[in-house]
Amino acid sequence: MKIYGLTGSIGMGKSAVATMLRRAGVPVFDADAEVHKLQGPNGALLGAIEARFPGTTGTQGVDRARLSAAVLGKAAELRALEAIVHPAVANVRMRFLDRYRSRPFVVLDIPLLFEKRGDRWVEGVIVASAPAWKQRKRVMRRPGMTPAKFRHILNLQTPDAQKRRRADHIIDTGGTFAATRAQVRALVACLGAKTGR
Repeated sequence: MKIYGLTGSIGMGKSAVATMLRRAGVPVFDADAEVHKLQGPNGALLGAIEARFPGTTGTQGVDRARLSAAVLGKAAELRALEAIVHPAVANVRMRFLDRYRSRPFVVLDIPLLFEKRGDRWVEGVIVASAPAWKQRKRVMRRPGMTPAKFRHILNLQTPDAQKRRRADHIIDTGGTFAATRAQVRALVACLGAKTGR
């Protein structure tokens, strides 16, 4: 089984590409979705997060606004949160890889693939990318988003131009859904051919 990483900066259409890959029959591990489960109602990480960041959890799981306020712009606090979350996500990922070990290839959807140096242990990297103006338009439509928050998030992420340079495959999400789907289908055929299946 070959493992590919899927990444893309905020608002670049990575989630849409991941959905299209799944619909094409490719097993996709969604790191963000797993974090939401672990931090959701009755999530496995609620106790540890509440102990380290009091007042940030409740019956519905993590209060994302409060937790974000507790770590945003605070490197030590962010590292403390990552020390709780990352090992748990890694365990779920290993179970995913074991479950699909007989498949020719799988995709790991990891937003911070380059930032956390995850590109070192994947066969290749797929980057979802769109023009900066379209990215900004998409992101600013999100509830609670502000220009300052958007700038802060961008500063934490590897720039899109650098991601594109380091990518093995680029999916341009700046056009229509049909155009993106066509690229995804072509990619799936290409990766399938590489595995000889």
